[in-house]
Order: sequence, then C-alpha cells, then structure tokens
Amino acid sequence: MERKILLIYTGGTIGMKQDPETLLLKPFDFRQITREVPELKKFGYVIDSFSFDPVIDSSDVKPSFWVELAGIIKDNYSLYDGFVVLHGTDTMAYSASALSFMLENLEKPVIFTGSQLPIGMLRTDGKENLISSIELAAAQGPDGHPKVSEVCIYFDSQLFRGNRTTKYNAENFRAFRSANYPPLAEVGIHIKFNTAALYRPPEWGRPLILHTDLDTRVAVLKIFPGITEPFVRSVLSTEGLRAVVLETYGSGNSLSDPWFLGALGEFTGSGGVIVNVTQCQAGMVDMGAYANGDILRQAGLICGKDVTTEAAVTKLFVLLGQYPDNKDVNKLFEIGVSGEISEK
Repeated sequence: MERKILLIYTGGTIGMKQDPETLLLKPFDFRQITREVPELKKFGYVIDSFSFDPVIDSSDVKPSFWVELAGIIKDNYSLYDGFVVLHGTDTMAYSASALSFMLENLEKPVIFTGSQLPIGMLRTDGKENLISSIELAAAQGPDGHPKVSEVCIYFDSQLFRGNRTTKYNAENFRAFRSANYPPLAEVGIHIKFNTAALYRPPEWGRPLILHTDLDTRVAVLKIFPGITEPFVRSVLSTEGLRAVVLETYGSGNSLSDPWFLGALGEFTGSGGVIVNVTQCQAGMVDMGAYANGDILRQAGLICGKDVTTEAAVTKLFVLLGQYPDNKDVNKLFEIGVSGEISEK
C-alpha cells in the first residue's frame, strides 16, 4: 500500500532559498517540494504539504502555535501514515515536547526536523534531514504498524525522542542532543532502529485525544552563586503564578540560606508547584543524595528526575490546563506519560 506523508512547514531555515536578485533568504512554496528536492520522487510515497501562512520564526513560537499545529495533525490523522514537521531549531525541543503531551494515544510518527543551512544552499544539511525524516515517518514494522509511534526530532543522522532532546549547538550540524535517553534510530548506509528504546502502544487502535487547554502560568528560575532574595521573591510573587521550574546544581542541590528555603516553602505552602530539575546536561535529580537536596524535598519540591527543562515547562502547561487544583499536578508530574522521564 502506498505510504502517505504530510509535510508541515511552519518556518525556519530549512524552507528558505536565496532570491537571485536581492540575495535575501525567502520561504519557498512547499507545494513544489519535489522540484527543490527531486530525490523525494524515488520513494514512491504520496507526499502532501501544508504551510503555515505566514511562516513563523521559531523564536516567535507561542503555545497558540502548538494548539494550531496539534489541530492540523488531529484533523489529518486518519488520512496519513506519518507527519514531518519542518521547524526552526531554536525552539524545536519545546515544540516537540509540547506535542508529545498534547497528542495523547499517538500511534503514528510525528517527526520534527530542520536545518542549520537553507535547503537551497550547496552545503545544506536540510536535504538529508528532510529525506531521512520522511523515510523514518514511512517506516513500517513486520506487523504493519509504524516503526515510530511518537513525537521525535531527527537531526544529523540521529532520531531522538522529542521530549528528551535539547538544542546544544548553534553552529554545528549536530545541533541536538539527548543526554539521558539513547537515539531511537541512527541513519547511515542503513537505518538502524533501537527497538528497545522505541515507544510501543499498549494496544493499537486507540483514538487520538487532543489536549489544547494550556495554562502558561509557569516560571523558570535558575539558581546561581550570588542570587538575591529580592529577585527570588519577585519571581515567586508574580501575579497568578501556579508553577516554577527550579534549575538547581548537580543532582538537585541548592543554597541553604534560610531566606531562600523560606521563600520556596511559602510558595509551595500556599499551593504552588515547584519542580526541581538539574542545570547539568546529563544526569538526574536525586534529592536524597545530599543534605542540600533533601532540604528542597522538605520545602515541598517535586523531584524532576532526568526531565529536561523544555519537557518540564510544557508538561506543566498541559497538566495545569487539565487540572485546576495544583494538588493533582503535584501528584501527576512525576508519573511519565510519554517517555519524558525515567521510571527509577
């Protein structure tokens, strides 16, 4: 059976080409994608495209964009075997994380990709990223089900779980890293799937459920030597604030100043949610490992384990949108829902 892939162009470097007269980069018409990348014809797939109008610089991505993107996937879910989302790299990890929580019961691939150089440039990484993403989105297992059934990011020969991924390099073609979870697939002469790492639905045929009520009353607070009480209290006293992602040192440690612990305790004591995540690129929070981590547990913080900041923020958006009572959010955050957190 002919595979059908929907290519969704939201914006970003990959969809740009140079105007021969002005030399400025402009988005090209993705309905003509096979003209720009004729190699796609060799697949024999049906590749349709949808372009945002206007296209969005990924630095301008907002939750309303995620709602629109998730809606496009939901509306076309029964019509296509997979989806490839072309997106700017700056906020791609946030978007992939958000969609992983918004698309409940997802059983088809949603693969984000982009490039560091425009697809029309001679040394572009865009063509390989696009071609491989489409092939990955179309891949089937021997049981006829998709090889990939989750939200991913594909970049520079590696397929990652979207909500485990962070952009770490602004100049190298290998722009993304998944420090705490292995690649789902590696693309070389052959595509090698890491079957043990891939998500498989507990049962097939479940209806896709869309979560579009997002509550963005969340702050990110990164501690650093010399952080001051007025600054911390100004963040925690933000009007309407419901949750904070606290980026701590190492395995979840922080300063032990009474004013700091008092400010955190006052926030959680009044019903606020604080998730403890590490500033480190790899490793996980263990608030029982050191005394300066245990004091945060006593202050009512949630252990973020090895969740990324991007996943913590977007998961909170979705949970806060679903549950008006912060007690429910506190209980549910530590439970993994789409492979974003290690169950240990």
